[in-house]
Amino acid sequence: MNNGYLRNGVVAAIAAGVVTMAAWRAPLASTYLWAATPAPTVASAPAAVPAAVAGASYAPVVERVMPAVVTIRVEKRATMVPTDQQIPDDLFRRFFGEQAPQQRRGQRIPRGVERGLGSGVIVSQDGYILTNNHVVDSADTVKVDLPDTRSFTAKVVGTDPATDLAVVKIDAKSLPTLEIGDSDAVKVGDVVLAVGNPLGIGETVTSGIISAKGRQTPDGSDGYQDFLQTDAAINHGNSGGALVNAGGQLIGINSQILSPSDGNIGLGFAIPSNMAKHVMDQLISNGAVRRAKLGIRVQFITADLANSLGLSSSKGALVSGVDAGSPGEKAGLKQGDVITAYNGRPVADNNQLRNAVAATTPGTTVPVEVLRDGQKHTLQATVGELDAKRADASTPAAQRGEGKFGMSVQPLTPDLAEEAGVPRGTQGVLVADVDPSGLAAESQIQPGDVIEKVDGRAVKSGEDLKAALDRTDGKPSLLLVHRKDATIFLTLRAK
Repeated sequence: MNNGYLRNGVVAAIAAGVVTMAAWRAPLASTYLWAATPAPTVASAPAAVPAAVAGASYAPVVERVMPAVVTIRVEKRATMVPTDQQIPDDLFRRFFGEQAPQQRRGQRIPRGVERGLGSGVIVSQDGYILTNNHVVDSADTVKVDLPDTRSFTAKVVGTDPATDLAVVKIDAKSLPTLEIGDSDAVKVGDVVLAVGNPLGIGETVTSGIISAKGRQTPDGSDGYQDFLQTDAAINHGNSGGALVNAGGQLIGINSQILSPSDGNIGLGFAIPSNMAKHVMDQLISNGAVRRAKLGIRVQFITADLANSLGLSSSKGALVSGVDAGSPGEKAGLKQGDVITAYNGRPVADNNQLRNAVAATTPGTTVPVEVLRDGQKHTLQATVGELDAKRADASTPAAQRGEGKFGMSVQPLTPDLAEEAGVPRGTQGVLVADVDPSGLAAESQIQPGDVIEKVDGRAVKSGEDLKAALDRTDGKPSLLLVHRKDATIFLTLRAK
């Protein structure tokens, strides 16, 4: 947190050139605590104000929305530094000068107080407020300022870092609330208003449109993201504030911006209200969020993958691995399946599937539609409960490789399998070296990968691999690769 605000750097690299794009992910404030309380009744707001017509004022909408959007101020007491470990005299004099006080062992020197600023939305008349996790993460005190000038000390009910959402509670009654709208019904081009307290200057409204749906930010691989993108101006302090439609319904919680200048350039992102409500209800009821799992690994379908698999489109999620004994295996899911629908709704890509599974109540049985060998199948899966812990998926750095594909391989022995972090008994060849400028590197093959199959054929030696890759039909080869504790599909095309 710096000058009251938190800034996180994001670098997105696109390899094929290599082109590097630098940007700032600016969660617009910061903080975390935990508590659980009984679930309240979330009050419905009055009927939505009719949407304003082109050229008309949005003042009636703003007048109803503004009272339900609050300012959140947080403080985190810095840790005390014990002077048992003496600060070097030269460093001590740099800060205090030659008249520096004598250091005494056993003293504790405070580092000060860090402060942060954000916004929130009142969702119940008895004081429950929805905001971002990064607004209240690690806070010692949380203050809520209402637009009517009242101020309250808030309690953090629960946080969910995976979606960057949190719920806090103030002791108040008969508060104004916002009606929670249906974010699935939002369309690109819809007019929206962003409400919050940017840069601490006070309640502010900006307008724009929905620029895109289903967005992920470059650093969002570990979170559940399905952002609404908007060009309504969002700046530091807007985090946790409301994104409303022209009828005054809450359709999103403002969360992030993407910018090379750390300021608004029209790339703002809001957490959809449907996701926010699902998380909010669980935080209020249980203080934590339970998520379902299928026990499978899926990946995005590129054009090359679709071509190699004989698919007519790249829509869906490709199953790259199925855990033994998992709900997915029990349902009959297999490696190489393409999941096209989940619980009756089409699956556009792996991120959409991940969000849909996570939003399912553990123990629920849902239909899963798959495409296998050109045939459609409907499976019934009873989802389990996700363990929040994630394994380290780091891989060794690339080295030089050989051959026309720019990689060298060796047969996989039990000892090499253990060293590579794959189960003993895994069949395939170990990628020993990769030329950073070669075709293998372009296809994201890395040293330490174990290539198990090429176009469905098992490979156990360099000769097997060479024979499998020596194809002349112009199509990319489809590789099944074991990387640490995961299996993925990659394509490799000869040039």
